[in-house]
Amino acid sequence: MSDPTTTRATYPIGTPGRPWGDAERSAWRARQPARRSYHAEVVREIDRLRARFEVVEYGRLRYPPDEYALFAIQSRPWRDELPCALVTGGVHGYETSGVRGALQFVDQHGSDYQGRINLLVAPCVSPWAYERIHRWNVNAIDPNRSFRPDSQAEEAAALMRLIAPLRDRFLVHVDLHETTDTDETEFRPALSARDGVEHEPGEIPDGFYLVGDSENPQPRFQSAVIAEVARVTHIAPADHRGQIIGSPVVAPGVINYPFKKLGLCAGMTAARYTTTTEVYPDSPRATAEQCAAAQMAAVGAALQFALTP
Repeated sequence: MSDPTTTRATYPIGTPGRPWGDAERSAWRARQPARRSYHAEVVREIDRLRARFEVVEYGRLRYPPDEYALFAIQSRPWRDELPCALVTGGVHGYETSGVRGALQFVDQHGSDYQGRINLLVAPCVSPWAYERIHRWNVNAIDPNRSFRPDSQAEEAAALMRLIAPLRDRFLVHVDLHETTDTDETEFRPALSARDGVEHEPGEIPDGFYLVGDSENPQPRFQSAVIAEVARVTHIAPADHRGQIIGSPVVAPGVINYPFKKLGLCAGMTAARYTTTTEVYPDSPRATAEQCAAAQMAAVGAALQFALTP
């Protein structure tokens, strides 16, 4: 478990107490070079799946000089009489196991659900951030606080347009995320600097946990997912306050957030069963392969629970 720092973190951009303007956002953007390739690591993997699944381009991000096609993978054949399941990864581009877990799940298990449920998988919602291993989009906006009708994040808006015709038909939605040490060393200090508020040091839990919807918690569903993931990797314990990242633990490895109020990806459908996964890839007890396997296990357990009478 990562210990909280003992001093207030500072950030090299901006003036303490003053929210960022255009100049600060430009300075921040200049510090974000591409560090990996969305096309080589994600699009090529999606292309390999085209022989077995439908691939839909649901939008394009135009961030000059860069442009990114947004892809979703769906069941073949798609049957209108069946319920639907949504899997999303890479809403935060730096959370690698969500992207890899989503792609590997489709490759290894996607066909298992043919005739039972329609799968729709958006494996990398934020490709600009994926390439830069960052949380925000090009405009320093967090897509996972932007799933709202007036969204200022095109990544979120494009995905909402894709699912709009199916919004009420989803039975389950699993949104794949990570909690990393860089949340505390980079992203939370950057957030405080961007918003002109003081950064309060926090604590990073060692292990996998789930975030359920406080407006629709579904405790049996969350516990079933935790039980399956525990076969793959360790579950995060509560801290000395009985919390994980500042929220009360309501069951082993489970906390709750108000999905829709916060504009979270996991709240954008009317699905009965919704959850956000949180893998800890910096743990000395977990490998990158385990992290992706934990994401796949969570999706499989969620689908199994939702489809069991």
